[in-house]
Amino acid sequence: LGLQRVSARSEHLRARRGPPVLLQHGLFTGGDSWFLNSEEQSLGFLLADSGFDVWVGNVRGTRYSQRHVSLSVSDKEFWNWSWEELALNDLAAMIDYVHAETGSKVFVVGHSQGTIMSLAVFTQLEIVQMVAAAALLCPISYLEHVTAPLVLRMVAMHLDQMVMAMGIHQLNFRSEIAVELMDFVCDGHLECSNLLGGLTGKNCCFNDSRVDFYLEYEPHPSSSKNMNHLFQMIRKGTFAKYDYGRFKNLKLYGQSNPPAFDLNRIPDSLPLWTGYGGSDGLADLQDVKRTLRELPMEPERLFIQDYGHLDFVLSTRAKEEVFDKMIAFFRSCGSSSSVASI
Repeated sequence: LGLQRVSARSEHLRARRGPPVLLQHGLFTGGDSWFLNSEEQSLGFLLADSGFDVWVGNVRGTRYSQRHVSLSVSDKEFWNWSWEELALNDLAAMIDYVHAETGSKVFVVGHSQGTIMSLAVFTQLEIVQMVAAAALLCPISYLEHVTAPLVLRMVAMHLDQMVMAMGIHQLNFRSEIAVELMDFVCDGHLECSNLLGGLTGKNCCFNDSRVDFYLEYEPHPSSSKNMNHLFQMIRKGTFAKYDYGRFKNLKLYGQSNPPAFDLNRIPDSLPLWTGYGGSDGLADLQDVKRTLRELPMEPERLFIQDYGHLDFVLSTRAKEEVFDKMIAFFRSCGSSSSVASI
């Protein structure tokens, strides 16, 4: 797994590292997604320059995490995972590593799929006890009310099952076959010139002139099994382990349906901050509110009506409207003496 550590620009701040923060990216992005805007607008830089010890996670399959002790990216088994493994193996290992390296509890920030992973791993007591607090941007544990048109079209076409039946294990939107699949999905049914909007819903506030720059770094690959697991959540309205079908479920889980992740297993002592928008085509308000209702604690909430899914990372207004508030929340959770003011 690729795990990068980011230093502050100030030599004084570099010398007295503050509390650790682990940034966990979303689906089809990598850790670089936290740094795509200017130093004054990107969360990764802002946290470092605010005195935090910033660690940048990259899950398996991204371009920074494609090494394996025995497999290569061309092997089917290399891609045999979904967000469940990303949460319970990858994110758990990164939290454990940062905790061991720093000797401190870790602040965790997740966006999109990074919030699914975070909520799942926070149900594991041995991991969550290493977490100081968490900030979840576009928090997802349920996907029943997704409105993003391109995603709904792919779900209706059973594209996930089609891709797996074709023996495609890696989903790489930079590949020729992925381009052909997108042409197939869009053919005569959808306006796909705005691919980001089709996949995430309307976004209000990122800089359109930087889209070409963003696309130099994103998207990163993921697995077909991961897409299948996410589409299972959309179809069934569940937050559960991967559904292998009745008979394999019985063999693996001892029950015909996959076990659900119980949000009530997250300790109510965990400080939690959430940011979500009214124009998000993936983290729909109904699903976000259901997630928040099922949590055992009352998290701090930031709701921005015109924000979409990508705005919480890429908006040119996010520093003042989102990131400054998140940093203030982390300071309020302790270790504030070691965190510098902006």
